[in-house]
Amino acid sequence: MPGSILYTRLGEKLVFRLDDNSKNNTVISISPHETGINIVNSAEFPTYGLINSVAAIIGVIKLKTNRYVIVAEKVDVVGTLNGNTIYHVKEYGIVPVNATTKPHAEECQYFALLDAHLKNAELFFSYTYDLTNSAQRNEDHGNTGSWKTADSRFFWNHHATEELRDLASDMKGVDDFIVPMIYGYAKIVATAFNNTPLTFGLITRRSRHRAGTRYFRRGIDENGYVANFNETEQILFINNVVSGESQLFSFIQTRGSVPVYWAEINTLKYKPMLVLGENSSMDAFKKHFDEQKKFYGVNYLVNLVNQKGHELPVKESYETVVNATNDPQLKYIYFDFHHECSNMRWHRINLLVEQLKKIGWDKEDYFHKTLQNGVTKSIVKQQKSVLRTNCMDCLDRTNVAQSTFSSFVFQQQLEDSGLISQPNFWQFDQALLSKFQNLWADNADYVSSAYSGTRALKTDFTRTGKRTYMGAFQDLVNSISRYYRNNFIDGARQDNYDLFLGVFKPYGTVLESPFSDKRPMMIQMAPTVLYAALTVMVATIVFPKGSFLSSKNLGFFLGSSVILAVTLRFIFQNGMQYVSWPKLTDLGFVVAIQSHNKEQVFSGITYAPSPRFVSPNVLKRD
Repeated sequence: MPGSILYTRLGEKLVFRLDDNSKNNTVISISPHETGINIVNSAEFPTYGLINSVAAIIGVIKLKTNRYVIVAEKVDVVGTLNGNTIYHVKEYGIVPVNATTKPHAEECQYFALLDAHLKNAELFFSYTYDLTNSAQRNEDHGNTGSWKTADSRFFWNHHATEELRDLASDMKGVDDFIVPMIYGYAKIVATAFNNTPLTFGLITRRSRHRAGTRYFRRGIDENGYVANFNETEQILFINNVVSGESQLFSFIQTRGSVPVYWAEINTLKYKPMLVLGENSSMDAFKKHFDEQKKFYGVNYLVNLVNQKGHELPVKESYETVVNATNDPQLKYIYFDFHHECSNMRWHRINLLVEQLKKIGWDKEDYFHKTLQNGVTKSIVKQQKSVLRTNCMDCLDRTNVAQSTFSSFVFQQQLEDSGLISQPNFWQFDQALLSKFQNLWADNADYVSSAYSGTRALKTDFTRTGKRTYMGAFQDLVNSISRYYRNNFIDGARQDNYDLFLGVFKPYGTVLESPFSDKRPMMIQMAPTVLYAALTVMVATIVFPKGSFLSSKNLGFFLGSSVILAVTLRFIFQNGMQYVSWPKLTDLGFVVAIQSHNKEQVFSGITYAPSPRFVSPNVLKRD
């Protein structure tokens, strides 16, 4: 069984072995050379000196000039499922393979992106249980726990383990060094219901395809991958300690961006500019749902976007392709969340459940198996459909809907297990209800932080079952924070996603640094002028020479105020030029245009909407 790993530096290379090497004494050597990962004689691992112990190797990443081994240095246990311990990476290390090379400025910038990604990423793993797969898929694979049967969609360190996986395909003994990790959320809690011990929890897996931040990853790409795609699995485990027989229930839901070509372009305004792809989304839409049907069967498409105003074109585009596809395995339902649940009438989300039942969704559709002494005894049933929910961000409204669906299913699972029967409801148990609500609210925060950079909105309802004014105020604070982050910070966040996931590879092909600011000088200077004018205004008020009302002080203050107002107007008129755009990859919906002066000398780059995306009012529908 894999476990913690020891490593040390040996000359110009790093060597690794399992802490418990009684069954596998393989030693891996990682050197700075191109063919830098190999197996060496076990005797090469020293028995003394500085030897480090880590929980796992997250992977190996090559930047511009050096290779780095990423290790999980400290982990916390977040629960145990049928004897399998699940860990959360709390501290990590980035170890340069070549410790003597002094990195240049560009290498340091790539390193900072890699470090920022690991600092923000919520990574979970198990040595003995494949977290990338649901309980049902793990049963189909024989519960091997091997990286070879991992679900590639949710194998977050897939790119980082590429060299190790290549070595493992040729050499025995390497498998135990490869630990698939998910980015998302995992928590398993032990409790009791009706005097019966039970374990339940949530596991959310973020897809590594089209991954990124809120306004830089929207909609679908030509491969059929959608932004912010997450699979959430609710697990219930009931163990009879007397008979040794236990039951496991698993319920899968998914969320993902509206699967058409669309985007929102930041311009510093609170509401970004909505654009839709000029080309038909049909082929990409079919690719997406061909994969979804393969994994999940019938898809119930729950659309929660608004049916008027800013969001209407996205709703219409979605419905156009759904209707054109006319696929009996895609069952579409629309629910106007903000209208139906307005004025804090959040209990009306239950109306959506009733509508789903009318089009065929069955709350008894989940995976259920029995076990004897921890080993599968029989498969009672398999889940044959999935609820795929979306709003604009697939965050806040989606969180409320998914927790509601799971509550209904949880009731049915407890009835199937024999722990409860109607007219009794599990929500009467306040201790269990509190744990359930907090799990779903925490899950919402984790998913939201990865995509928007802030905690989720509306979690007061998820956490307590009620909408509160304090919760609404906290939502306002988070919304302001999202505005700032999405406009001024998320470009670098998108870059660190693309770097870690291998969408962008800095070695071998990049000749010119992508980090230099090539905007026209006037654009670059405006914030400096703004800060200078603001500084003069504040200094005049706080440290006036004589009376503030003297003509000299008023002159400084009014002059600075005019400069401040003119500069602010200039910045907001050129809002796109001040957004923090990603520097490593092409967004598709924004283009960088080179500017030249009268002498045809390059004067800078400006950003503009791509002609491949157009305003909804001039779009020809699919």
